[in-house]
This record gives sequence, C-alpha cells and structure tokens, in this order.
Amino acid sequence: MEVAFAPIDVVAAARELVAGLRIHPWGRVSTSVYETGRLVALAPWLRGHRERVTYLMGGQREDGGWGGPDGYALVPTLSATDALLPEAGGAAAAADRGVAVLHSWLRGPVSLPDMPAIELIIPALVESINARLHRHGRMPLPLPPEADGSALARLRAVLAAGRAVPEKLMHAWEVVHPFSLHERVDGPIGASPAATAAWLGNGGAPAVDDPGRRYLEAVADRYGGPVPCAAPITVFERAWVLSWLAEAGVPLAVPESLLRELDVAVGPTGTPAGRGLPQDADTTAMALSALAQLGAVREPDSLWAYETGTHFCTWQGEDGRSVSVNAHVLEAFGHYLRTGPERASRYADATRRLTTWLADQQDPDGSWLDRWHASPFYATACCALALDRFGEGPAARVAVDRAVDWVLDTQRPDGSWGCGRAQARKPGTRCVFCLLVRMVAQKVRLCVATRMFHAHFKASRSTDQVIHRCGTTKISICRKRSFEPPCSPRYTRHNAISHDRRYTFRSVRCRPRGLRDHSRRC
Repeated sequence: MEVAFAPIDVVAAARELVAGLRIHPWGRVSTSVYETGRLVALAPWLRGHRERVTYLMGGQREDGGWGGPDGYALVPTLSATDALLPEAGGAAAAADRGVAVLHSWLRGPVSLPDMPAIELIIPALVESINARLHRHGRMPLPLPPEADGSALARLRAVLAAGRAVPEKLMHAWEVVHPFSLHERVDGPIGASPAATAAWLGNGGAPAVDDPGRRYLEAVADRYGGPVPCAAPITVFERAWVLSWLAEAGVPLAVPESLLRELDVAVGPTGTPAGRGLPQDADTTAMALSALAQLGAVREPDSLWAYETGTHFCTWQGEDGRSVSVNAHVLEAFGHYLRTGPERASRYADATRRLTTWLADQQDPDGSWLDRWHASPFYATACCALALDRFGEGPAARVAVDRAVDWVLDTQRPDGSWGCGRAQARKPGTRCVFCLLVRMVAQKVRLCVATRMFHAHFKASRSTDQVIHRCGTTKISICRKRSFEPPCSPRYTRHNAISHDRRYTFRSVRCRPRGLRDHSRRC
C-alpha cells in the first residue's frame, strides 16, 4: 500500500521560520498552566482574568489533575488548584477535584522530577492551598519528603535578614510571596509573568503606567489571557531555530542584522535567554553554534565561566546538572575546533572530558534524561547528535550505538515516538528528534528520517497539527528515480535531504533484515 504526501517546500518553510524571529521578537512559547495559575491567584485585577480561569478549567484532566504524566503533573495541579479555590461555580468544583487528586498523590509515594526550584515551588503552593483550606475547616495537604519546606524556610530567612537575592531566584520570585520589595522596575522580573505579579505585591492593581503592569498586560494580550512560563526569550529562540536548521543542512538566508544581534548578545560571560534572566551556558552554547554554522565563528571562551571541573553548569550556583547543556557546549567547542584555532588544546581537552561525562550519564537502556524536558527523546537527541559529530574516542561510538538501539526499541506500533500525546504537538522537539532519527536512518539503512524532517516543517506552521502516521515503514523520496539508501556508495548529504526542490513522498512497507520488533512503548 502506498501513501502519498503533499510536496513540501522546505526552504520556504525555513524562510518563514526565520522571518518569524523578527516578527515575534519575544518568542513563540506555548501557554503554561502553572504560570497562568499564578496570575489568577496573584493578579486577579489584571485584564483577561476570566479568560485565564476558563483556560485552567478547560485544561483539567479527567482524574482532576493538570499537566503531564507522572510527577510532572504535581506542580501544575497545585498551581491551578490554588488559583481556582477562591473562584465560584464551575471553577470551585474544578478546584475541589484538584484537591481530591492532590490528597491521593501526596499521601502515597511521590517521585519528583529533577526540575529547577521544585523544592521551593511545591511547599510554597501547598502552603497557599492549605491556608485556603483552613479557612473552610478542610483537611490540609501533606508535603512530600523531597520538598518538606526546609529549603523555602532558609530562603525566606535570607530575605528577612536583608541579604542579597541570587539572580537565578528572580525567575521564581513568586515562591517567596508575600515577600515583595515593592520597587518599581523597568519591565519583567525574571522574564516571568508570575514573578512579575509577585514582585508587584498583593496591594491591588498598580498604576496604569507601571512598567511591570504594562509587561503583564502585553503578555496576557498576546495570548488572549493565559500566559507562557517565560517571555521574552529572544536570544533563546533565535539561537535554537538557527542552530537546528543549520544542523539539518537547510539553506538559510539569515539577515545580517539578525546575526549581528545574536553575536552582540554573547558577552564575556555568555548571554541570557531573554531580558530579565541570568546568563546561562545553554543559550550561550547554542548561540555560538548557530553563529559558527552560519559563517560567523567566534571563540567560545565565554563558556569557561560555567566550567565546574567535571562538567558545565547551566548557570552559576545551579542545584543539579543538565546533559543537554553539556551536549550543546560540546557542539560549540566542536564547531570552533574545526576551524583549526591556535588555542586548540584547552578546547580539545574539554571535548574529551565532555565525551566521557556524557557517556557516563547515559542510562542503561541507552537514553538520557534531563531536567529541561519531560521526555527522554529531547535529551537523547541532543547527546547522541553531539557525540556522533564531536565526541572523542570509543566511548562516543559506544554511546551513540546504544542510543540508536534505544530509538529503534521505543518506536510505537504506528511508527511514531513520544511520551504522551503532547509530544506530537511540539514542533521544536519534533525538529530535534527528527535529526536523531535521521542519524539512526543512516546507520541502519532506513530513510524514515527524511520523511519526519519534512513533516516537521509542515506541522510547525500550526502547533496543533500532529505529524502524519509513518507506520513501520521505509520512506523513499520520489523524483525521477527512487531514493538510494544512506549507505549506498553514491549517498551524499545532498541526496539525503536536498532542500532546493519539491518532493513527493511514498512509503514502502518493510522490515529490514536484522532489525528487532519496534513495538516497545515509552
């Protein structure tokens, strides 16, 4: 059975993405249940309040919770429940269902994911919910042992003593509410609507001309009421879009002014993802990789500020570690080393250390997990691609081969990959993962990656579209003759994904010899 797909002009789609970086300089981030819940609770005076309440009610799951699978549902459910408890009617009923499911979760064993500030956010939200429940004589929620409130108490003691506030805390300022400095600021706090609302305090609506209020109104108006977890993320989005498109080999016509702005953003100690955020190694590494791949190579010496001796931290004072950040640092160093710089030895040594460190962090099944994404597919794609291109020695080859096996093992019977339905709606994740699948395709004589890559660009125009079902198929590109497998002697990168033409896709049902059954689900 043959399945025909409409031709996709990849170059035109990429051109549209790049143009969007100018049209939407704040970035295009999906709305957040957690962040929207904080605005409902902390800024009921802000216009769009009813739309935010409706958004929260519409996002509640059948079990009464909100958010992703497993432990990733706890924080959004706490935020939404706390926000809806003071409301009336259907919102109050939704809050009651949230309280019920939270009791069932918190009174059993709780497995908390590695998320920044989670040890502060959970006790702060439980404290707020319990205060509301206490007023009505209802049973309070317990705290999980991993977030018992001790870290939050220490932080509040520091603030009460008038000591300096760590810059990284600003993005989560809402956890220390009702502490507020009540200082007039020129725009967002920590690039966060929730943090900005908490900074403004709970003394009612601030003046109409208050920069913090104007920021909140601008974000809320942009999304019709609900808000994202971070805005603006100008440098972050530009770095990611340009770097991954260049990584995929898509011809790009990037305006010189865009490259200059990205270059200027990287200072001696890196760049933040956006205004109001601290500088971080992840955004810095991706910006440097994007510049290098677009012909504007510069020495990545700003990344040394994040070296810890064993790995690279996301920001100074980070509690935890990130494999995707270190994979991106490896890529930034690798791109620089390919230019043959005079001061190569330090970067070469770091590349070897990063290779070893990333290989050591790999899970026994061949995947990687990371604190910046709920799905292992993103972290695995970042690490496997970086090690495949720039890893040093046999450890890199072994790690990549194990990742390839894991990708094959976790393909679903319908041909897709992912952890939960939400994964199919995230074009950014899809773009990263399709590059990993293309690498897998080159190693096991499958051409499915090209199909996924083109499907990404078609779906990315509407984030609600879902990638077409691939099936357990071999995908070919048809022009005047069949596409040759990547391992063919005549195979070149241009043959694999030639972006300056239009193609029609057809799928041929097959199961290559030697491949295992791809039926195990993530």
